[in-house]
Formats: sequence, C-alpha cells, structure tokens
Amino acid sequence: MLYTPAFWTMALANLCHTASFSAFFLLPLYILDHGGSQGDIGVVMGVFALASAASRPWVAEMIDRIGRKRSYTLGSILMVVSPFLYIYIQDPLGSSYPLLLLLRAIHGVGLAICFTAVFTFMADILPKDRLNEGIGMFGISGLIGIAIGPVVAEITLKHFGFFGLFITAGVLAAVALLVHQPLQESHPEPGAKNQTTFFGLLRREKFIVVGLLALLFGFGLAGTGGFVAPLAEERNLGFVSVYFFCYSGGAIAVRFIAGRLADRLGENRILPYSIVLYMAGLFLLPFAYNQATLCAAGVLSGIGHGLLFPLLNTMAIRDEPAAIRGKATGIFTGGLDAGIFAGSLMLGYIGDWFGLNTLFVCAGLSMAAALILFRFRTSRSTA
Repeated sequence: MLYTPAFWTMALANLCHTASFSAFFLLPLYILDHGGSQGDIGVVMGVFALASAASRPWVAEMIDRIGRKRSYTLGSILMVVSPFLYIYIQDPLGSSYPLLLLLRAIHGVGLAICFTAVFTFMADILPKDRLNEGIGMFGISGLIGIAIGPVVAEITLKHFGFFGLFITAGVLAAVALLVHQPLQESHPEPGAKNQTTFFGLLRREKFIVVGLLALLFGFGLAGTGGFVAPLAEERNLGFVSVYFFCYSGGAIAVRFIAGRLADRLGENRILPYSIVLYMAGLFLLPFAYNQATLCAAGVLSGIGHGLLFPLLNTMAIRDEPAAIRGKATGIFTGGLDAGIFAGSLMLGYIGDWFGLNTLFVCAGLSMAAALILFRFRTSRSTA
C-alpha cells in the first residue's frame, strides 16, 4: 500500500520543514539590508549547503546506525532552534559575519539530517515496484512547502520585519518536530551489520554518476534558490514569491503524470528530458523583465525539478539493501548540497563581477554539463 498513515504523517512533517527552510530564500534581502553584496549572499547561502554536504557522510552513517525516525527527531530539533537564533543577529554584516556563518552551518546540518532521514524512511516503506511514483508523490509535500514558505515569509516580512520571518520559520519547524513523534521506526533493525561505508559505496560507478548529476543539479538550484529574489527586486517585478509558486506548481503537476511512467519506462528514459526543462528555465531568467516571463521560467524549472529529484533519488536506492539505504540517500542528497554550496559561492561572485544575467546563464550551463555527462555514461554503457 502506497498511501499509509506513516506516508501522510511524514509528508506533513516534510512540508513544514521545507516551508521553514524555503522561508530563508528571502535571507538574501536580509543580507543586502545589513550592508552585504551579491558575493556575501553567495557566501552566507553557500555555508549552509557546505555544512550540509560536509556532514553528510556522518549523517548517512548515523541514519543507518540509530534509525531513521530518531535521526529525523534530532535534525528537527536543530531546525526548530536555528531560526530563533537569527533574531539575535542585528548588527551590520561586517561585525556579525562569523556568528551568522556559524548559525548557517548549524542550520544546514539540521536540514541535512532531516532530508536524508525522511527520504530513507520513505524508501523503507514504499512498495519497491512504485518507488518513482512514491518518492515523487511524497516529494509534493516538499514542493508545496517551497511554494508556501516564501509566500508566508514575504507577507510576514512586510508586516513584521525579519523578526517575524524568523519566528514563522521556527514555528513551522516545530510543527514538523511534533507531528512525527507517534511513528514507529521504518526499518526495524537499525544498526544492522553491513561493512559498506559511505565512501566505499561512493566508489561504485552508479553512485559516482548519481553524485555528479546531483552536484550539477545542485549548482543549478543555487541559482534559483539564492538569486531570483535579488533579480526580482532589481527589476521591480513585484512579489518574488510568484516565481516559487509557479516553480512548485509545475513540479507538483508533472508528478501526477510522470511517477508511474518512470517506474514503467525506467529512470534513464525520462532523466534527459528533466535536465533540459530545468536548464530552459534557468536560461529564461535573464529575459525576465516582467512577471509573465518570471512565471514561465519558474514553471519550466519546476517541471524539470519535479522529474529530476525523484529520478535521481530512485536511481540511488533502487535494489540496495535496507542496511545501506541511508548512505545511498546520503550520496544523492550530499551531492545536491555540495552543488548548492559551489553554486552559491561561485554564482555570487559571478553576479558581482558580471551581473545577474551572466549568473543565470552559468547556472544553466551546469545543467548542460549534466546532460553531457548522462549521455556519455549512457552511450558508454550501451557500447
């Protein structure tokens, strides 16, 4: 059975965590308000992803060792506490920089634990012949969170300032912490003996490819997650949350169609189309001088994201034993975070030196590289 009570409970928790996280898509406005630059945005947003990626081997091992639910609870506590701590950073960016970077790192570790644990939990409970469909449909909860978070954050920011934004993000995470407590562990034998380490698994060709594709996808995600808000503000495009709403809408809509299709045809048949769609949305952003174009870019990238995320996740965990699923999921999610870190840092300075248009072209080129990598791997495996 696909839609169990555990499925819906974790979907609600994931929605709340993702909404809390995506509220910080407006953090670049906080950085600019405190005297920062595009480069500072890249550093501050990138440290979050760096901490998330760097902690992933430890996180993945922990999830397989102590259990998915227990790990998710630990990550949820960090996700609750972190937003409230931002309230105490009120000084100009220069004097508060080290404290802000430390807090972003702690926040990033919390999200790393939650995302890796929740998708490993779902891999345990989903029917094996419906993995793409199940992960895709479960992922709708996160996409709704991505749509809700910036909208709520923008409204709250307008009426209550950054104080209200941080409080709202903390409350959303607290809901996730509470609702998942009644659940049982998804894998009844945490700590089951398996000699495969995170880095041992990463030496397999399948996981090298999944990790690299996830890294390039993450580089593109850094563009949409960190720099659309400054673009909209620079061009006076109104509510930036419209972009994220369209992005999530496109990703949600495609999952009602594509999940079963991917399970029937296989990940390799669908994946190149998802890369092209995400790339098209990034390449359209330099032309977004009105909300209609901004929305179109959001829809295209959203559809690409809606396909690509579950495809890569399923590729990572398919046919893997339960005792190493945390590590398999960790390679996928760690690759994403490594790409987001690299993208945030590099794109921030590209934006400072060459402008936002060039920034989004470079983000799109990362997806072109992903397509080349996938085509090379496919042609080699069929040769």
